[in-house]
Amino acid sequence: MHAQDYHLAQINIGRLVAPRGDPRVQPFFDALDRINALAGASPGFVWRLKDDGGSATDLAIGGDPLLIPNMSVWQDADALFDFVYRSAHTPVMARRREYFERFECAYQALWWVPAGTIPSVSDGLARLWMLDRLGPTTDAFTFKARFPRPDEAGLPRDHQPDPWCMGRA
Repeated sequence: MHAQDYHLAQINIGRLVAPRGDPRVQPFFDALDRINALAGASPGFVWRLKDDGGSATDLAIGGDPLLIPNMSVWQDADALFDFVYRSAHTPVMARRREYFERFECAYQALWWVPAGTIPSVSDGLARLWMLDRLGPTTDAFTFKARFPRPDEAGLPRDHQPDPWCMGRA
């Protein structure tokens, strides 16, 4: 396979500090449609998880209505990185500690998928589990230790997402 045959999948999960409608999380919900539209219009965007309302906030994980997933697929790591850390998404993401509880385990994972693959939430949760138990590997990694595509040689690269990945900003 050549480089164009792989895309980058990502999952991140968060447990809201309060239910929808609570003033503590309302700014998050107010920004959601705008940020989802920005993602969809961003260079390299392929797909994102949606519920009937157009976001993924009604797809509670494990029956917990406050634990919500976000998943997407991108043409490459640079496209996802630019959206996450160099767009109007960045200031909204920088406020995530206001809206979401702090996790003691992995809450974001990246992995390569064959182009055309749409991962399931179960696939994403499995990647979080792998990352939490094994650390970054070719099967589940982060921007701090981003592994090359399966058809590329090389060591993991630090995409330097600080300070946001450390919870500062």
